[in-house]
Amino acid sequence: MLWCVPGRVGGSEEYFVRQLSGLNEIAAPFDITVFAPLGFSDAHPEIAQSFRVVESTHSCERREVRVVTENTWLAKQTEKFDLVHHGGGTIPSRGNNKTLLTIHDAQYLTYPEYFGAVKLAYLRNRVPSALRRATAVATPSEYVRKTLIDSFDVPAEKISVVRHGVLPHIGQGATSEIELRNKFGLGNSRILFMPAITHPHKNHEFVLRMLASAWKDSSIKLVMAGGVGLGETRVNEVISELGLGDRALRIGRVDAADRDGLIKMSVALVFPSLYEGFGAPALEAMALGTPVIASNCASLPEVIGDGGLVLPLEEAVWAGALTEVHARRDELVRRGHARADLFTAANSAQDLCRAYEYALGTAS
Repeated sequence: MLWCVPGRVGGSEEYFVRQLSGLNEIAAPFDITVFAPLGFSDAHPEIAQSFRVVESTHSCERREVRVVTENTWLAKQTEKFDLVHHGGGTIPSRGNNKTLLTIHDAQYLTYPEYFGAVKLAYLRNRVPSALRRATAVATPSEYVRKTLIDSFDVPAEKISVVRHGVLPHIGQGATSEIELRNKFGLGNSRILFMPAITHPHKNHEFVLRMLASAWKDSSIKLVMAGGVGLGETRVNEVISELGLGDRALRIGRVDAADRDGLIKMSVALVFPSLYEGFGAPALEAMALGTPVIASNCASLPEVIGDGGLVLPLEEAVWAGALTEVHARRDELVRRGHARADLFTAANSAQDLCRAYEYALGTAS
């Protein structure tokens, strides 16, 4: 997990932390050592208490430092291990012969224009090589699995789905609604919540245009949480162009307590993303009892199922979504809970154990 710089890699960090918690919960029959960047144990003390965590002497924030560390220090540390699980989408050139590779998405194949030239060249070079060399591959969704099979001619049996999972105590430490309304100046508004870094594929502009058209009700505010991405400037321009300065709020990154509290107090979680390898915020909302309004793109229909509104990205279709959520709220909450019950940390860990067994050649 040298790629897993605490607080810097978004949903993939939570994906693996929850998997580790799930492995501990089910008492998985493996002796697991976590290799992580400097500071990982302080950021995740619950993992450090349950597993042996070996930290690099580097923070690994710079890709070139991480790559060198993987090919030298990590290779030496793991040379006698039965299996090494690389969770960052690539495999170093040197290291253990038996490997499980997790690939979170293949967005660069669909939207190469959303990547800088250096990163795009790196992915185009390293991902195909990693897929060839990996003993086994794990993806968070069938959508990503099929993309890899179709795009790289990888044997289907080599790739398995290891779903995302939520922890049993999700939401228990959520910040109260009163505190959140005071903290972010939300007043008595009805809240739509969109947790997503401002990358173009997250499609903030679509919801902003809904807010200025079909969702004109001044009592509705859109709260957008998440870091600054490549589309930040455009998001701010659209807010200004549409006169939404008092109804569309950018609040930056939030911690888990505030995120869960904002989800719980919201009319709906809106998620119009053009591409998701999984779409964990939709799962979190369903687990917390908040209706989801999402696009029908990439993996989202697979993840949400009948647990929320999965709609084509057409303003005319989304226009009535808030009315439908109000009319069907109890039903959507019930369906969302049932859907989320399929995606527990324990179930994620069971998926991962099967992937380990395949890679080790011990699968029954």
